[in-house]
Amino acid sequence: MSLTPAPRSPRPGLAASQAGSVTLSPVVVLNVGGELYTTTVGTLRRHPDSKLAEMFSSAAKVCMDSEGRFFIDRPGTYFGPILDFLRSGQLPTQSLLEVYREAQFYEIKPLVKLLEDTPKIFGEQVARKQFLLRVPSYSENLELLVRLARAEAMAARRSSVLVCAVRRDEDAVHCVDTLRTLEANKTSVVKFGPWKAAPTIRDLLDCVKMDIEAQGYQVAYEPFTCRGKAGNHFYTFFFSWW
Repeated sequence: MSLTPAPRSPRPGLAASQAGSVTLSPVVVLNVGGELYTTTVGTLRRHPDSKLAEMFSSAAKVCMDSEGRFFIDRPGTYFGPILDFLRSGQLPTQSLLEVYREAQFYEIKPLVKLLEDTPKIFGEQVARKQFLLRVPSYSENLELLVRLARAEAMAARRSSVLVCAVRRDEDAVHCVDTLRTLEANKTSVVKFGPWKAAPTIRDLLDCVKMDIEAQGYQVAYEPFTCRGKAGNHFYTFFFSWW
């Protein structure tokens, strides 16, 4: 008597069709960056034009982990709010910037739009970001500022870097002599501006401080003493290392 092997059970989240092909089960278990979520394919496909819906348009397009669960290599902590929105339209109230980035990745356009209308995202993405785009070489100067501070950090508790901020072309004229003197003394200065936007020099300096702190540094700034009208444009940024 011969024995016929029993059919193998499909992996979690997969179901065998009558023709023998493998399709997605209505209920699926997701492993998102190590966090496990149980939901339905219908929920994941709530917005058909999203990247998330495309991921689960067929079993062949989904990556699996070692336990046979669908795997998405993204931060799992912020997938919960994404799932809540897909289930009930509920907007997150915490970690808005992080959820916003995930909503952009999954291309869930209704959620992206709703989050952009919140004060926090609007202020960051529309007001502040658009201002900084009008400051020439802002990102490059920010990187230079951090690099100079790190270079002075050897065996020191704090390091300092001079910043010159000029909002208008005519402001730059007031700084020429001071910049020449500092250069002659081999003092490095990171120059921001001019820019064509309403925010003031203080607003620019606050943005620099915010973006440096976002990288994990402890930083503060204060006016740098110099003569004449140039005194309104020079500031010292202090980095605390311990």
